[in-house]
Amino acid sequence: MRSYGAITVVNAIPCGMGAAVGIDLVTDAVFNDRGHGRNVNIVNDPGEDTEMARICVKNTFDYFLIDEPEDWSLSVDSQIPVSKGLKSSSSACNAIISAVAEWISKRYDCEVFDGGPLEMIHLGIMCAREANVTVTGAFDDACACHLGGFVITDNHNDILLRRVRTEENDVILLIPEAKIRKPHLNRGAFCVLSDKMRKIVMNAEKDWYSALTENGRLIANVIGIDDSIAKRALKAGALAAGVSGTGPAVSVVVGKGEGRSFLNDLDHDGYGAIVAGTR
Repeated sequence: MRSYGAITVVNAIPCGMGAAVGIDLVTDAVFNDRGHGRNVNIVNDPGEDTEMARICVKNTFDYFLIDEPEDWSLSVDSQIPVSKGLKSSSSACNAIISAVAEWISKRYDCEVFDGGPLEMIHLGIMCAREANVTVTGAFDDACACHLGGFVITDNHNDILLRRVRTEENDVILLIPEAKIRKPHLNRGAFCVLSDKMRKIVMNAEKDWYSALTENGRLIANVIGIDDSIAKRALKAGALAAGVSGTGPAVSVVVGKGEGRSFLNDLDHDGYGAIVAGTR
C-alpha cells in the first residue's frame, strides 16, 4: 500500500495548530504472513530502527481484535529521507497500517476502516506517539501525506479543520547530511513562538507561500538551523522557501515545471536535492 510525503507550512509545536501540503514522494509497504519470525525490511534505509514499524503492525491487529501472526514479513520502501523534516514517519505509518489492514481484509473477508482514511490516520498518529517519533502527533503531516492538498489541523485534538486542493507546483527539497531526531528537541524553546504561529496559521489558507516562508524563518531561528539557502532561493524568485518540520531539510516552492532549471541555477553546495511536486 502507498502513502506520500508532505512539507510543512506551519509547524504545530508552538501553538498546537499546524498546516502542511502534500507532495508526490511515495512510501510503499507490503505485508504478508510468510517467512520465519517477524521481519521488517526498510529497503531505503536498512540501518533505520524498526520499532515504529513493529508498533504499527501490532496496533493494527489489536485495533481489529485479531491475533498478530507469529510469523510475518513487512517491506517498506520510501523515497522520503528519514529524520529530515519531510514526514517520513507519518508516511510510513500510513503505508504500513494500510498494508496490514489490506491483508486482514483479504484474509478474513471483512471490511476495514469503515470510517474512511481519517480512521486509519488516527491509528497512525497513535502509533507514532507510542514510538516517540513525533512531538505533537503530527496529525497535520499524516493528513497531508495521505489526503494530499493543503491541510490545517488542530493537533491537540486531532481534528482536520480544513483541506483544499492546491495549485500545481514543483517543490525542491534541499537536504543536508545531518538528521534531527524528535526526542532531542527542546519543546520549550518553541513556546515563545505560540502567538506568532497562531497568526500565521490563520492567514495560511489565503497565502500558504508566505506562511511557509515565515514559519521556516522562525523555526530555523529557534532550532539554530542555517536557513541562508532559503533566503537565496527567495532572492532567486522562489514562491516560498523555508525549513520543513523541525529540519534540517529546506523546501523551496516554484512554478510547475521550473524545479530542475531553478535548482541548476541555485547555489546549493552541501545539500542533496530532490525535485518533487505538490499533490
